[in-house]
Amino acid sequence: MGVFGFSKPEILHAVSSEVKVCTKCPLWKTRKNAVPGEGNPNAQIMLIGEAPGYWEDIKAKPFVGAAGKFLDSLLSEIGFSREEVFICNVLKCRPPRNREPRANEIQTCTPYLEKQIQVIQPEFIVTLGNHSTAYVFSKATLSFSGITQAHGKFYETVIFDFKFTLFPTFHPAAALHNPKYRKQLINDFQLLKNELKKTR
Repeated sequence: MGVFGFSKPEILHAVSSEVKVCTKCPLWKTRKNAVPGEGNPNAQIMLIGEAPGYWEDIKAKPFVGAAGKFLDSLLSEIGFSREEVFICNVLKCRPPRNREPRANEIQTCTPYLEKQIQVIQPEFIVTLGNHSTAYVFSKATLSFSGITQAHGKFYETVIFDFKFTLFPTFHPAAALHNPKYRKQLINDFQLLKNELKKTR
C-alpha cells in the first residue's frame, strides 16, 4: 500500500495524469505530448534522464529514440528489461530544439519527479547525464563538479526520508556522439551489474 491508502500504481497514475495536462511552465505550448515516465511501480532501479527528445515528444514515452535503444541494450546487459525498471526525466516536456533545460523549468517541473521518487523508493537511482545528476546531488546536499567526475561511483544517500544508492553515469545520447562516452557508459553499467549481484 502506498500513501494515504492509495496503491503505488494509483499514485503514479495520478501523477502521470497531472503531467499530461500540465501548463505550469511555457514548455506546454511547444510540446506535442508530455512524457511522465513509465515502468514498474516497485522497481529496484529508477533511471532519470534530462528531458524528452523528438521521438519521446511524439510517442509520449521516455527513451524511445536511438538513445533509448542503446539504453535498452545496457539494461539487457545487467539483466533487466525496460518493464522491470522505472524510466523518467527531470523535465516532462521537450525543450524546443532539444536545448538545455532552464533553471526555472527544472524548479517548476521537479515536484512531479520528487513524487515519483517518493512513491517508488527504489534501491538504486541511476542518473543519466549532468542535469539529473546535479538535481539529485542538490537534494542530497552532495557537492557536484560535473558528470565526468561523478560517474561510475556509488553514493549511499538519503533524500525524502529514504535511503538509496545513487549511481551517476553519462546520458546515452552523449554516447551516441562520442565513442569515449559510449565505452565509459558500458563500463559503468558493468560496475552497476556487479553491485546489483550483491543485492540478489
